[in-house]
Amino acid sequence: MGSVPEISREPCPDRIIDDIGASFGIGAVGGGAFHLLRGMYNSPKGERLIGGCEAVRMSAPRVGGSFAVWGALFSTFDCTAVYLRQKEDPWNAIIAGAATGGFLQMRRGLAAASRSALFAAALLALIEGAGIMFNKVLTPPMEDPLQMNPHSSSSSWFGGNEEL
Repeated sequence: MGSVPEISREPCPDRIIDDIGASFGIGAVGGGAFHLLRGMYNSPKGERLIGGCEAVRMSAPRVGGSFAVWGALFSTFDCTAVYLRQKEDPWNAIIAGAATGGFLQMRRGLAAASRSALFAAALLALIEGAGIMFNKVLTPPMEDPLQMNPHSSSSSWFGGNEEL
């Protein structure tokens, strides 16, 4: 089975910058929603909205930055895998996830980095497998329009007899 390059993705140097921005945005919005609710819950009655907004102001950029670092590393490792392997397939994402997970846990030691790399690789394998499965289920099979009924002597497009 040959690899089909993804046309919708940017080339690698631009992809890294795009992924950093997208990761920061996802982390900031998701972290903002989480910290808004958390800040409102932990604030005294009558000051819940102010406490929630303060929690967003303090924490959402930090969560966005953490996501941006993860996105930058993942995208860099993904582009490196594409360059080294000379093909664009799901294995690149699995390799990049393992490298990112291991790299982010290196300061905790080899055992923690290895566990994190294995967990990230398994998670990315599940995600890539689910994506492939959904594409196979949701994409209708392509039929060859030039393929006609081989038993028909007529050259009709529909494969039937024209003498009716």
